[in-house]
Amino acid sequence: MRSRRNGAVVVEQPGWVDAGYGAVADAFARNFQDFPELGAATTVFVDGRKVVELWGGVADERTGRRWEQDTVVPVFSCANGLVAVSVHLLAQEGLLDLDAPVADYWPEFAQYGKESVTCRMVLGHRAGVPVLDASPSFEEIAAWTPVVRALEEQKPLWEPGAAYEYHGQVLGFLLGEVVRRITGRTPGAHFREVVGEPLGLRAWIGAFEAESAGRARLVEAEGRPAMPEPEHLLTRIVTMNGALNFPGLDGPRGWNDPDLFAMELPGSGALASASGLAGLYAAAATGVDGSPRLLSEDTVSEAVRELSSGTSWSGLDMGVRWGSGFLLDSAAFRPLLGARSFGNDGAGGQFGFGDDEFGVGFAYVANRMVGWGDDRANRLIDAVRLCVGG
Repeated sequence: MRSRRNGAVVVEQPGWVDAGYGAVADAFARNFQDFPELGAATTVFVDGRKVVELWGGVADERTGRRWEQDTVVPVFSCANGLVAVSVHLLAQEGLLDLDAPVADYWPEFAQYGKESVTCRMVLGHRAGVPVLDASPSFEEIAAWTPVVRALEEQKPLWEPGAAYEYHGQVLGFLLGEVVRRITGRTPGAHFREVVGEPLGLRAWIGAFEAESAGRARLVEAEGRPAMPEPEHLLTRIVTMNGALNFPGLDGPRGWNDPDLFAMELPGSGALASASGLAGLYAAAATGVDGSPRLLSEDTVSEAVRELSSGTSWSGLDMGVRWGSGFLLDSAAFRPLLGARSFGNDGAGGQFGFGDDEFGVGFAYVANRMVGWGDDRANRLIDAVRLCVGG
């Protein structure tokens, strides 16, 4: 049952939806009925105005602490969206040419066959360096420079540009070092200063203790598929050759450990609330509350041009389509609103995207990690599509 207050519909879950967006509230409620949902939140902006803000459930299963409006949660590979927005902003400002060699900004990178690698290739997962041969320790990853040196010494697995494979953790470090070379700031610090703090977003790569203190605690759903063996390429990509535990939620250096989020792990170490993540994509696509959009129409047009799809270098076809740093509308994997939708998803169900044709910024975050076949975000996107006519 819903009641109406000041033009908005107040729903049974904490939060509200504007009139005309009740389908999103219904889908959010059904997720708690149909899935092993624990705590979750979803936010939708349309034309720069927040029209959906819903949250519910439990943020910490051990204590029963409830999910609040501003609760943050690890969003895993959604971190690449924060990096991609930062990179596109530098290109838009004329400080970075995405089609120039990375070595123009980072000369030491031009070794062992990587001389022709461009930032565009990295954004499209085509650079040939989805994983490192080196195995940096957790401490070395946190120190940043050892990973940079390993990237300099890495040989491509294929001729750059000739194939694609998800670059996962490497994308954040490689583009993050380009950001550092141009701005003098690490990617998390740059995002915070240029995007996050000016917009008041609860989204960070490298969170201060006070920012991470109230985060939701992750749990795994029963029956969640296990990761492949340690030597499998996907496992190596996700864990940086075993230095990072995955899913590895509890214990030191697991994904519930605040030490993991105090460091800058730009490929997967972001914390965000639903409103923070949706606000980023709304700001990128349309601007928020009357502010100018972050990414121009031409920048988005370049970002949503397909660079990679079909069978990857390792022989896997998940039905994913990639643009420059963003997941695109992918009917077999993540149906979005249309040809100008751009976003990133994260392990366990997290997802955020923007679309400047429909004026949408969307995010869904949760702390129950469901795994392959997780349809929670897709249901919400279906409801948004119904509401905006996509």
